[in-house]
Order: sequence, then structure tokens, then C-alpha cells
Amino acid sequence: MFYWFLKFVAIGPAVRVFFRPRAEGVEHVPAGGAAILASNHLSAADWIFMPLSIRRRVTFLAKAEYFTGTGVKGFLQRAFFSGAGQVPIDRTSASAAEDAIQTGLGILRDGRLLGIYPEGTRSPDGRLFRGKIGVARMALQTGVPVVPVAMCYSHQELPFGKKIMRVTVRFGEPLDFSRYEGLAGDRFVERSITDEIMYEIMTLSGQEYVDVYGATVKKSMTAGSSSPADAVATLQPPVTEAADRAPTTLAG
Repeated sequence: MFYWFLKFVAIGPAVRVFFRPRAEGVEHVPAGGAAILASNHLSAADWIFMPLSIRRRVTFLAKAEYFTGTGVKGFLQRAFFSGAGQVPIDRTSASAAEDAIQTGLGILRDGRLLGIYPEGTRSPDGRLFRGKIGVARMALQTGVPVVPVAMCYSHQELPFGKKIMRVTVRFGEPLDFSRYEGLAGDRFVERSITDEIMYEIMTLSGQEYVDVYGATVKKSMTAGSSSPADAVATLQPPVTEAADRAPTTLAG
């Protein structure tokens, strides 16, 4: 109940009035049953705007630190993120990736909508970075459709030189990967499927694609205090190795 209270009473109305988020392609989100909503990740507020765009509840995987606080603040934080549809994942453990996949599979097998960011982290500079194959693994093991989603942010000029942020959430047509049934665990197939998903997100968002993991770029920036562009230039192999290619439209 707390989820619906936040969506329709405590947070949703204020967000709609102030930001006036627009939704496009909501008819592509299944009215019932499990599906993966695979989105780009530009802002910490992405998980607020996307669920407000559709009627169904969306469950996200969130870092466990949101759920481990102590005292009154920790209790309120746990209550908020749990009620908002977040499920804790310990990203510091050696098995973090596999644990996240298993948790996501449980959500999908319950017939729910799973919100996921294939990039694995927020974009360092607004571009779209390489997707991780966990989204493909879950799609293959459950047979659910993957709906590509694009979060798009812009600024609208107001009088007296002020600006206000506007948000558009675009949902693409569901992607069906049933032709690869039984191939979960094949890393070539999973890479191809992930690239297809990232291509659709790129098309919806209009972002420039970078064939490097966003988390790797951030780690490089921390180590060398470089800008995202410098980090990408260092990490990308030569063009002759096609490391800067755009993801393909069709897996396989």
C-alpha cells in the first residue's frame, strides 16, 4: 500500500505538477504478466519518473546500503525504499552479479515488472554506455519480453532567464528473444541480445553510444582524475578493432 501512497498521494502529484513528465509508447508495456523494462540511466531520479508513467508497479534492484542504516533515519530510509518498490542487492560481494540475476529472476517468475539499467551505473557524461549481459540472461531464462525505455531530459526557458527541467519517458516495442530459447549461458548470444537492447535504447533516446562499460570509465576517472572523454579515449581499443561500434539492431 505504501507504494501506491507514494505514487498517487505523497510524491506523484507534486512531481507531475512541477516537472510535467510526458510518457510515450506506454501501450508497449504489457497490461499483465512479467516483463523487463530496460532503461538508460541518466539521473538518480530515473526510478521515480518511469513508474509514474505507467499504471503497473515496477520493482527495481537497489544497492543494499539504502537498507542498512541505523536509528530513525535508517528506519525511515528502509521504509521509503521498500515501499517505493526497491529490492536490496549487495553490490560489494564477490557474487553480486549472480545474486542480482537470481533476485531479478524471482521477481519475473512472480509475474511482476522488473526495472533494470543494463549500463549498471549512471552515465558519467550523458552518453549511452555498454550494457551488461545480466538483462539478456534473465530474458532467456524466463522467456519474458524486454521493453526498451529511454529517459530524456531537457530544459525549458522561463521568463527572467530561468529554466525548468522537462522529462520525457519513451517506451519502445517489446523485444522477443524466444528464438534463443535454451541458450542461456552462451555468452556470445547474451552479448548479441544485450547489444540489440542497447541499440533500441539508443534509438529511443538519441544518445551517442560508447562501447565501454560506464563503471570502468568511472573507475578510471577516480584513479587518474580525468574527464569522461579522456577516460573513454584511454579505454577504447583502436578503431580497427571496432570497439567504438554502435550496437546492432538484430541479435545473432
